[in-house]
Amino acid sequence: MEKKNKFMRAMVVLCIFVSLFAFSTQLATASKNTSTQMVPGNFSELAQKAKPGVVNIRTVKTVKDGGRVYRHFFGNPFGKNDPFKDFFSPFQEGGPSRDFKQQSLGSGFVVDKAGYIVTNNHVIESADQINVKLADGKEYDAKLVGRDPKTDLALIKIEASGGLTALEMGDSDTLEVGKWVVAIGSPFGLEQTVTAGIVSAKGRTIGAGPYDDFIQTDASINPGNSGGPLINMEGKVVGINTAIIANGQGIGFAIPVNLAKGIIEQLKNGGAVKRGWLGVGIQDISPELAEYYGLKDTKGVLVTHVYEGDPADKGGIKTGDIITAINEKAVSSSRELSRIIAEAGTGKRVAISLIRNGENLNVYVELTKRNDEELADNKKPGDTGKFGLKLAELTPDLARRTGYSDEEKGVVVIDIEAGSKAETAGIQRGDLIKEINHVTVADLKDYKNQLDKIKKGDPALLLIKRINAGLIAVKIVK
Repeated sequence: MEKKNKFMRAMVVLCIFVSLFAFSTQLATASKNTSTQMVPGNFSELAQKAKPGVVNIRTVKTVKDGGRVYRHFFGNPFGKNDPFKDFFSPFQEGGPSRDFKQQSLGSGFVVDKAGYIVTNNHVIESADQINVKLADGKEYDAKLVGRDPKTDLALIKIEASGGLTALEMGDSDTLEVGKWVVAIGSPFGLEQTVTAGIVSAKGRTIGAGPYDDFIQTDASINPGNSGGPLINMEGKVVGINTAIIANGQGIGFAIPVNLAKGIIEQLKNGGAVKRGWLGVGIQDISPELAEYYGLKDTKGVLVTHVYEGDPADKGGIKTGDIITAINEKAVSSSRELSRIIAEAGTGKRVAISLIRNGENLNVYVELTKRNDEELADNKKPGDTGKFGLKLAELTPDLARRTGYSDEEKGVVVIDIEAGSKAETAGIQRGDLIKEINHVTVADLKDYKNQLDKIKKGDPALLLIKRINAGLIAVKIVK
């Protein structure tokens, strides 16, 4: 019996030893694999493969009178306290203006062996001359094919004798945060500079334009990198380096290549970009708005305004609708909806899924170009409302002074009584009251009629539009 117990104990010890050995082997292997992933060994291969397709761009533009920036930095170094002002002023005032040649540097990359090169719009904007220098040192004059200021993209072309290397486009949608990327360009004019880092974030909005959707990376990007490629570890372009944060370190932004592909193709074929236009004002849905409209969550996009005569109006979309999908593709933000509609192009018929008064609906809309013609609003000023609010109807003049469109409807808060229910609820001067208890308020008469229907002690749910904040739901007990 004792021998049997000794044998069993020996077997247990042996099993523990084997298990520990296997675990340590797996740990070492995992550590080895992790270190390989953390520090890729093929940066040199990527650089050698991609650099022939990356170009240096030099531009020359004529700036009238030196331009505002030139005058600020070079026109008067002493500012307002110029000790030589009295001496030189008689000779300078009334004199002829001077034109200055301003040079700038940027980057780009070849997308077609026929000589097409992608760069940023701000690199070549207003340029009189565009010069492209290839990796092998050859230089060519380039012509502008087309540009798109809204996404800061431009397409130029050179007439090369051959031998151009076109970079392969990747898929920015599948790019993951934390993955390694490489930026190649000419920071500060230092050609063919290679920097590496990771994808820090995706979908960044930095206020650069209406279609902001940037890739953020900590790969070093500096002035002169603009227009150069951001490359993944497969050697494919996933972004176009575009912007930096002043005085920031390790924060650079690139346009996703999937956003750029369609724009590049349109510029190549027609020299301009035609975007689809739905004809609505939209905003994201806050938790308060979700509660106001009886939604389960904040997914979808709220229609805050429908422009008369535009595609949405013709297709039956109404103010207050919640757009949830385009062509069965779910949309969760106003930025995403704007991008999908823009990329769909003009003349396209799209299926729009929406929620209206709790009911799921589908409408079909044919997209077109935006109609910028402004319509007049003949509303007259009003007077004092309830809840401690002084209100006025939205006249064209008041709309301009408060920052609203002439097409907006509602009553504007022009003053608030101190200590009133409205002040306690957070209503501010300049707010535009659009609805009360889900009923549209177009003027002071509507406002008073709706309030009269509410019994004392019952809540009044106000839907308010606020400049730079969008729609806000406010509850006040009568």
